[in-house]
Amino acid sequence: MATPFEQLATQAAALSAADRERLAELLMASLPDDAGGADEGDQGEVATQDQELQRRVALVESGTARLVAAADVHAQARKIHQR
Repeated sequence: MATPFEQLATQAAALSAADRERLAELLMASLPDDAGGADEGDQGEVATQDQELQRRVALVESGTARLVAAADVHAQARKIHQR
């Protein structure tokens, strides 16, 4: 027999994408600010990652980044993995 959580999860999964989004927003809003969220250490890491992302986007947008095709990256990874 399914638990109430499992029943609810099954019902939620059957909702339309728009209704699932509304439900997710409602549930997130119902949590206390510190519930399951990032602690101060995690927030610092997120900020650092965000800065790195912004730096890389700026390099691509300015044309100074060295871009490598995915096929080339995959080929190089296969070569390394076969060693």
